[in-house]
Amino acid sequence: MSQPDFSHDGIRTARGTAFRYLFMLCALLSILTTVAIILTLLVDAVDFFAQVSPVEFLTGTRWSPTNEPTSFGVLPLISGTLAVTVGAAAVALPIGLLTAIYLSEYASERRRAYLKPALEVLAGVPTVVYGYFALVYVTPALDTFLPLSTFNTLSASIMVGIMIIPMVSSISEDAMSAVPDSLRQASYGLGATKFTVSTSVVVPAALSGIFSSFILALSRAIGETMIVAIAAGQTPRMADVTDPAGLFLNSIQTMTAAMVQIGTGDIVGQGEAYKSLFAVGLTLFVITFVMNLISELVASRYREVYR
Repeated sequence: MSQPDFSHDGIRTARGTAFRYLFMLCALLSILTTVAIILTLLVDAVDFFAQVSPVEFLTGTRWSPTNEPTSFGVLPLISGTLAVTVGAAAVALPIGLLTAIYLSEYASERRRAYLKPALEVLAGVPTVVYGYFALVYVTPALDTFLPLSTFNTLSASIMVGIMIIPMVSSISEDAMSAVPDSLRQASYGLGATKFTVSTSVVVPAALSGIFSSFILALSRAIGETMIVAIAAGQTPRMADVTDPAGLFLNSIQTMTAAMVQIGTGDIVGQGEAYKSLFAVGLTLFVITFVMNLISELVASRYREVYR
Protein backbone atom coordinates (compact mmCIF):
# COMPACT_ATOMS: atom_id res chain seq x y z
CA MET A 1 0.00 0.00 0.00
CA SER A 2 1.50 3.32 -1.09
CA GLN A 3 2.09 6.00 1.49
CA PRO A 4 0.72 9.55 1.02
CA ASP A 5 3.25 12.04 -0.33
CA PHE A 6 3.57 14.82 2.27
CA SER A 7 6.60 16.41 0.64
CA HIS A 8 6.51 20.01 -0.59
CA ASP A 9 6.13 18.91 -4.22
CA GLY A 10 3.41 16.42 -3.29
CA ILE A 11 1.39 19.03 -1.41
CA ARG A 12 1.77 21.52 -4.28
CA THR A 13 0.60 18.91 -6.79
CA ALA A 14 -2.40 17.98 -4.64
CA ARG A 15 -3.30 21.64 -4.22
CA GLY A 16 -3.09 22.22 -7.97
CA THR A 17 -5.31 19.19 -8.62
CA ALA A 18 -7.86 20.42 -6.06
CA PHE A 19 -8.01 23.88 -7.64
CA ARG A 20 -8.34 22.38 -11.10
CA TYR A 21 -11.39 20.36 -10.06
CA LEU A 22 -12.82 23.37 -8.21
CA PHE A 23 -12.55 25.54 -11.31
CA MET A 24 -14.01 22.74 -13.42
CA LEU A 25 -16.95 22.50 -11.01
CA CYS A 26 -17.57 26.24 -11.25
CA ALA A 27 -17.49 26.12 -15.06
CA LEU A 28 -19.83 23.13 -15.07
CA LEU A 29 -22.19 24.88 -12.67
CA SER A 30 -22.36 27.90 -14.99
CA ILE A 31 -23.15 25.68 -17.97
CA LEU A 32 -25.78 23.73 -16.06
CA THR A 33 -27.44 26.94 -14.89
CA THR A 34 -27.66 28.21 -18.45
CA VAL A 35 -29.05 24.89 -19.70
CA ALA A 36 -31.61 24.86 -16.87
CA ILE A 37 -32.81 28.35 -17.79
CA ILE A 38 -33.13 27.41 -21.46
CA LEU A 39 -35.04 24.23 -20.62
CA THR A 40 -37.38 26.11 -18.28
CA LEU A 41 -38.16 28.60 -21.02
CA LEU A 42 -38.58 25.89 -23.64
CA VAL A 43 -40.96 23.67 -21.66
CA ASP A 44 -43.52 26.39 -20.96
CA ALA A 45 -42.98 28.07 -24.32
CA VAL A 46 -43.76 24.80 -26.11
CA ASP A 47 -46.97 24.51 -24.06
CA PHE A 48 -47.86 28.07 -25.05
CA PHE A 49 -47.23 27.44 -28.74
CA ALA A 50 -49.43 24.35 -28.53
CA GLN A 51 -52.31 26.76 -27.76
CA VAL A 52 -51.24 29.81 -29.76
CA SER A 53 -49.85 29.59 -33.27
CA PRO A 54 -46.15 30.59 -33.50
CA VAL A 55 -46.99 32.46 -36.70
CA GLU A 56 -49.64 34.48 -34.87
CA PHE A 57 -47.19 35.15 -32.04
CA LEU A 58 -44.31 36.27 -34.26
CA THR A 59 -46.34 38.27 -36.80
CA GLY A 60 -49.24 39.62 -34.73
CA THR A 61 -49.43 43.39 -34.26
CA ARG A 62 -51.59 43.45 -31.12
CA TRP A 63 -50.44 42.43 -27.64
CA SER A 64 -53.26 41.98 -25.12
CA PRO A 65 -52.70 38.86 -23.00
CA THR A 66 -55.19 39.72 -20.23
CA ASN A 67 -57.97 41.75 -21.86
CA GLU A 68 -60.71 40.19 -23.95
CA PRO A 69 -60.37 39.41 -26.73
CA THR A 70 -56.87 38.20 -25.97
CA SER A 71 -54.11 38.65 -28.52
CA PHE A 72 -50.49 37.50 -28.36
CA GLY A 73 -48.75 39.32 -31.21
CA VAL A 74 -45.20 40.04 -30.01
CA LEU A 75 -44.27 42.57 -32.70
CA PRO A 76 -45.36 45.64 -30.64
CA LEU A 77 -43.07 44.47 -27.83
CA ILE A 78 -40.18 43.85 -30.21
CA SER A 79 -40.64 47.26 -31.85
CA GLY A 80 -40.74 48.95 -28.44
CA THR A 81 -37.59 47.11 -27.37
CA LEU A 82 -35.79 48.07 -30.58
CA ALA A 83 -36.89 51.70 -30.23
CA VAL A 84 -35.37 51.93 -26.75
CA THR A 85 -32.23 50.14 -27.97
CA VAL A 86 -31.78 52.48 -30.95
CA GLY A 87 -32.27 55.53 -28.73
CA ALA A 88 -29.82 54.17 -26.15
CA ALA A 89 -27.29 53.40 -28.90
CA ALA A 90 -27.51 56.98 -30.18
CA VAL A 91 -26.52 58.16 -26.70
CA ALA A 92 -24.05 55.51 -25.55
CA LEU A 93 -22.04 54.53 -28.62
CA PRO A 94 -20.60 57.93 -29.64
CA ILE A 95 -20.13 59.15 -26.06
CA GLY A 96 -18.64 55.84 -24.95
CA LEU A 97 -16.26 55.64 -27.91
CA LEU A 98 -15.09 59.26 -27.56
CA THR A 99 -14.58 58.70 -23.83
CA ALA A 100 -12.52 55.60 -24.57
CA ILE A 101 -10.37 57.52 -27.06
CA TYR A 102 -9.74 60.23 -24.49
CA LEU A 103 -8.85 57.77 -21.72
CA SER A 104 -6.58 55.72 -23.97
CA GLU A 105 -4.85 58.43 -26.01
CA TYR A 106 -5.16 61.80 -24.29
CA ALA A 107 -5.53 61.34 -20.53
CA SER A 108 -2.46 61.08 -18.33
CA GLU A 109 -1.93 57.99 -16.22
CA ARG A 110 -2.94 59.84 -13.06
CA ARG A 111 -6.08 61.27 -14.63
CA ARG A 112 -7.03 57.90 -16.09
CA ALA A 113 -6.62 56.29 -12.68
CA TYR A 114 -9.34 58.60 -11.34
CA LEU A 115 -11.64 58.95 -14.34
CA LYS A 116 -12.05 55.31 -15.32
CA PRO A 117 -13.18 54.05 -11.88
CA ALA A 118 -15.44 57.10 -11.54
CA LEU A 119 -17.02 56.33 -14.89
CA GLU A 120 -17.53 52.69 -13.99
CA VAL A 121 -19.46 53.74 -10.90
CA LEU A 122 -22.35 54.37 -13.30
CA ALA A 123 -22.52 50.63 -13.92
CA GLY A 124 -23.05 50.04 -10.21
CA VAL A 125 -26.03 52.36 -9.83
CA PRO A 126 -29.26 50.33 -9.39
CA THR A 127 -31.35 50.54 -12.54
CA VAL A 128 -34.46 51.43 -10.54
CA VAL A 129 -32.67 54.68 -9.60
CA TYR A 130 -32.13 55.42 -13.30
CA GLY A 131 -35.81 54.75 -13.94
CA TYR A 132 -37.07 57.14 -11.28
CA PHE A 133 -34.50 59.75 -12.31
CA ALA A 134 -35.85 59.56 -15.87
CA LEU A 135 -39.45 59.83 -14.67
CA VAL A 136 -38.94 62.61 -12.11
CA TYR A 137 -36.20 64.74 -13.71
CA VAL A 138 -35.49 63.89 -17.36
CA THR A 139 -39.10 63.81 -18.57
CA PRO A 140 -40.07 67.17 -16.98
CA ALA A 141 -36.87 68.75 -18.38
CA LEU A 142 -37.59 67.49 -21.89
CA ASP A 143 -41.28 68.39 -21.57
CA THR A 144 -40.38 72.09 -21.55
CA PHE A 145 -39.69 71.98 -25.29
CA LEU A 146 -41.15 68.62 -26.45
CA PRO A 147 -44.76 67.41 -26.24
CA LEU A 148 -43.93 64.35 -24.13
CA SER A 149 -46.37 62.08 -22.38
CA THR A 150 -45.63 61.21 -18.74
CA PHE A 151 -44.27 57.83 -19.82
CA ASN A 152 -42.24 58.00 -23.02
CA THR A 153 -39.55 56.22 -24.99
CA LEU A 154 -37.16 59.17 -25.21
CA SER A 155 -36.48 59.52 -21.47
CA ALA A 156 -36.09 55.76 -21.08
CA SER A 157 -33.69 55.62 -24.05
CA ILE A 158 -31.52 58.41 -22.65
CA MET A 159 -31.20 56.75 -19.26
CA VAL A 160 -30.54 53.30 -20.72
CA GLY A 161 -27.88 54.90 -22.91
CA ILE A 162 -26.24 56.54 -19.89
CA MET A 163 -26.34 53.22 -18.05
CA ILE A 164 -24.43 51.34 -20.78
CA ILE A 165 -21.81 54.07 -21.42
CA PRO A 166 -19.35 52.47 -18.95
CA MET A 167 -19.58 49.13 -20.78
CA VAL A 168 -18.78 50.75 -24.13
CA SER A 169 -16.02 53.00 -22.83
CA SER A 170 -14.32 50.44 -20.57
CA ILE A 171 -14.14 47.59 -23.09
CA SER A 172 -13.20 49.94 -25.95
CA GLU A 173 -10.48 51.58 -23.85
CA ASP A 174 -9.05 48.17 -22.97
CA ALA A 175 -8.97 47.27 -26.67
CA MET A 176 -7.24 50.53 -27.60
CA SER A 177 -4.70 50.19 -24.79
CA ALA A 178 -3.77 46.77 -26.16
CA VAL A 179 -2.67 48.32 -29.48
CA PRO A 180 1.17 48.31 -29.55
CA ASP A 181 2.89 51.65 -29.11
CA SER A 182 5.03 50.82 -32.15
CA LEU A 183 2.05 51.56 -34.39
CA ARG A 184 1.59 54.96 -32.76
CA GLN A 185 5.28 55.80 -32.95
CA ALA A 186 5.44 54.81 -36.61
CA SER A 187 2.53 57.17 -37.36
CA TYR A 188 4.11 59.99 -35.40
CA GLY A 189 7.32 59.39 -37.34
CA LEU A 190 5.40 60.00 -40.56
CA GLY A 191 4.19 63.34 -39.25
CA ALA A 192 0.69 62.34 -38.13
CA THR A 193 -1.06 64.34 -35.41
CA LYS A 194 -2.42 62.76 -32.22
CA PHE A 195 -5.97 63.07 -33.58
CA THR A 196 -4.99 61.29 -36.80
CA VAL A 197 -3.17 58.56 -34.88
CA SER A 198 -6.14 58.06 -32.58
CA THR A 199 -8.82 57.91 -35.26
CA SER A 200 -6.91 56.42 -38.21
CA VAL A 201 -4.53 54.01 -36.50
CA VAL A 202 -5.62 53.08 -32.98
CA VAL A 203 -9.37 52.83 -33.54
CA PRO A 204 -9.09 50.64 -36.69
CA ALA A 205 -6.52 48.43 -34.95
CA ALA A 206 -8.88 47.95 -31.97
CA LEU A 207 -12.01 47.63 -34.10
CA SER A 208 -12.85 44.07 -33.06
CA GLY A 209 -12.86 44.97 -29.37
CA ILE A 210 -14.79 48.18 -30.00
CA PHE A 211 -17.45 46.38 -32.03
CA SER A 212 -17.73 43.71 -29.34
CA SER A 213 -18.32 46.42 -26.74
CA PHE A 214 -21.09 47.86 -28.92
CA ILE A 215 -22.86 44.52 -29.28
CA LEU A 216 -22.52 43.63 -25.60
CA ALA A 217 -23.81 47.05 -24.56
CA LEU A 218 -26.78 46.80 -26.91
CA SER A 219 -27.54 43.31 -25.60
CA ARG A 220 -27.57 44.82 -22.12
CA ALA A 221 -29.92 47.56 -23.31
CA ILE A 222 -32.29 45.02 -24.87
CA GLY A 223 -32.49 43.11 -21.60
CA GLU A 224 -33.00 46.16 -19.38
CA THR A 225 -36.15 45.96 -17.26
CA MET A 226 -36.60 48.53 -14.51
CA ILE A 227 -35.76 51.70 -16.45
CA VAL A 228 -38.20 50.93 -19.26
CA ALA A 229 -40.88 49.61 -16.89
CA ILE A 230 -40.80 52.86 -14.88
CA ALA A 231 -40.04 55.49 -17.53
CA ALA A 232 -41.46 54.07 -20.78
CA GLY A 233 -44.79 52.80 -19.49
CA GLN A 234 -46.91 49.76 -20.30
CA THR A 235 -48.52 50.61 -23.64
CA PRO A 236 -47.74 48.10 -26.43
CA ARG A 237 -47.33 50.16 -29.58
CA MET A 238 -46.24 49.21 -33.07
CA ALA A 239 -43.44 51.33 -34.49
CA ASP A 240 -44.62 53.62 -37.28
CA VAL A 241 -41.74 54.32 -39.69
CA THR A 242 -43.63 57.34 -41.01
CA ASP A 243 -43.85 58.87 -37.52
CA PRO A 244 -40.74 57.95 -35.48
CA ALA A 245 -41.14 61.08 -33.35
CA GLY A 246 -44.54 59.88 -32.18
CA LEU A 247 -43.02 56.60 -31.03
CA PHE A 248 -40.32 58.31 -28.96
CA LEU A 249 -42.65 60.92 -27.45
CA ASN A 250 -45.28 58.46 -26.27
CA SER A 251 -45.50 55.42 -24.02
CA ILE A 252 -44.41 52.00 -25.28
CA GLN A 253 -43.86 48.57 -23.78
CA THR A 254 -40.76 46.44 -24.15
CA MET A 255 -40.48 42.67 -23.88
CA THR A 256 -38.96 42.84 -20.42
CA ALA A 257 -41.63 45.26 -19.17
CA ALA A 258 -44.34 42.95 -20.54
CA MET A 259 -42.80 40.03 -18.66
CA VAL A 260 -42.85 42.06 -15.43
CA GLN A 261 -46.48 43.03 -16.01
CA ILE A 262 -47.53 39.43 -16.63
CA GLY A 263 -45.46 38.00 -13.79
CA THR A 264 -46.85 40.44 -11.21
CA GLY A 265 -50.40 40.57 -12.57
CA ASP A 266 -53.52 38.75 -11.43
CA ILE A 267 -53.53 35.89 -13.94
CA VAL A 268 -54.19 32.16 -13.92
CA GLY A 269 -51.03 30.22 -13.11
CA GLN A 270 -51.25 27.81 -16.02
CA GLY A 271 -53.20 29.93 -18.51
CA GLU A 272 -52.15 31.26 -21.87
CA ALA A 273 -51.24 34.67 -20.43
CA TYR A 274 -48.89 33.12 -17.87
CA LYS A 275 -47.23 30.85 -20.43
CA SER A 276 -46.82 33.76 -22.85
CA LEU A 277 -44.28 35.11 -20.35
CA PHE A 278 -41.98 32.22 -21.22
CA ALA A 279 -42.57 32.65 -24.95
CA VAL A 280 -41.55 36.31 -24.71
CA GLY A 281 -38.56 35.33 -22.56
CA LEU A 282 -37.48 32.75 -25.12
CA THR A 283 -37.77 35.34 -27.91
CA LEU A 284 -35.66 37.77 -25.89
CA PHE A 285 -33.09 35.05 -25.21
CA VAL A 286 -32.80 34.22 -28.91
CA ILE A 287 -32.32 37.87 -29.84
CA THR A 288 -29.56 38.45 -27.27
CA PHE A 289 -27.93 35.11 -28.10
CA VAL A 290 -27.77 36.01 -31.79
CA MET A 291 -26.28 39.42 -30.97
CA ASN A 292 -23.62 37.88 -28.72
CA LEU A 293 -22.86 35.29 -31.39
CA ILE A 294 -22.39 38.07 -33.96
CA SER A 295 -20.08 39.83 -31.51
CA GLU A 296 -17.93 36.71 -31.14
CA LEU A 297 -17.80 36.14 -34.90
CA VAL A 298 -16.81 39.73 -35.62
CA ALA A 299 -14.20 39.72 -32.84
CA SER A 300 -12.62 36.51 -34.13
CA ARG A 301 -12.75 37.69 -37.75
CA TYR A 302 -11.14 41.09 -37.22
CA ARG A 303 -8.97 40.41 -34.17
CA GLU A 304 -5.42 41.64 -34.69
CA VAL A 305 -2.60 39.48 -33.30
CA TYR A 306 0.54 41.41 -32.40
CA ARG A 307 3.88 39.85 -31.61
